[in-house]
Amino acid sequence: MVKRSSKKRDYDFSVAAFRIVQEATGQSEPEAGKPLSIEGKNPNAVALGRLGGLKGGKARANKLTPEQRKDIAQKAARARWQSKYT
Repeated sequence: MVKRSSKKRDYDFSVAAFRIVQEATGQSEPEAGKPLSIEGKNPNAVALGRLGGLKGGKARANKLTPEQRKDIAQKAARARWQSKYT
């Protein structure tokens, strides 16, 4: 089975070409340059949450013993295989 991205994409070449021409001639902004919308959220809280998320996994991994890491890995493997074949 072919894996597909969850992001929507325009597969119509004429639409893609139209966007490229508009961006090249300066008639529209490139889509990649637009900032993400955080309407209704506190920007400071968003930044703080991202900061914690970036270092949380490494900090947790450093804190675990090899036996704990092994147990976690085995539990994850069992969950993957169980959901795949049930």
